Amino acid sequence: MPIVFSALTPHPPILIPEIGKDHLSTIPKTCEAYAALEQQFYAAKPESVVIISPHGTILDDSFSINLSASYTATFKQFGDFSLEMKFRSDYMSIQEIRAGDETRTNVPLVLTSQEEIDHGFAVPLYYLLAHLKDLPIIPITYSGLSYEKHLEFGKFLHEQLAKINKRFAVIASGDLSHRLTKDAPAGYSKRGQEFDETLLKLIGEKNTTGMVEMDSELITEASECGLRSLLILLGLLSEVDYAPEVLAYEGPFGVGYATVNFKLS
Repeated sequence: MPIVFSALTPHPPILIPEIGKDHLSTIPKTCEAYAALEQQFYAAKPESVVIISPHGTILDDSFSINLSASYTATFKQFGDFSLEMKFRSDYMSIQEIRAGDETRTNVPLVLTSQEEIDHGFAVPLYYLLAHLKDLPIIPITYSGLSYEKHLEFGKFLHEQLAKINKRFAVIASGDLSHRLTKDAPAGYSKRGQEFDETLLKLIGEKNTTGMVEMDSELITEASECGLRSLLILLGLLSEVDYAPEVLAYEGPFGVGYATVNFKLS
């Protein structure tokens, strides 16, 4: 089985100690969940990391994989000029995934090449690679295509990874609603909490169809950024026996932070 670890993780910059030193105590469940995930990540001993981010350049009509010789991540845009992280590329695996796409037109995929990666990648990697810093990564950005296409893309990725003799970890990065409180980044909507509760319920029930068919107005009103990342992950796991475990959920800053471990059987 190529997948040995899978998780949905939030990515707020305040999770970086230098940036969030005055705020980390406000999200203790998320910090504890990341610590627990890091231990399980280390125990799984992956050889490569597939990570899906909702940021960067999102294409309307195609998924993208960032193929660069190496990657750099900083948090300068958030005021931290002291931290710079370096990551290796899983160059050969990316090439094999791309080669598999050449015969498929229903799941469009393009390769980009950017050395700098965004905080949607960097925050989960900062924590989960704490003791495995040299692991190569496969950075993927989702698209503006339908939710069904995101599931299909996840299934395609699983097909390609299964052909590679390597143990993969898969991380879906993204936050839930950005409208939970009056001082939330996107303003307040009572439907923000409704979206978060609905999605977490569907995750617990393993109801992927319910996620795809969620009320589009509810999704838009919630102003979320994690659903498409999650659907790619669930597509990857569609042929795998797993049990979802919600390790944490909280939203004191107006954004829903859900941390979920999809425990593989």
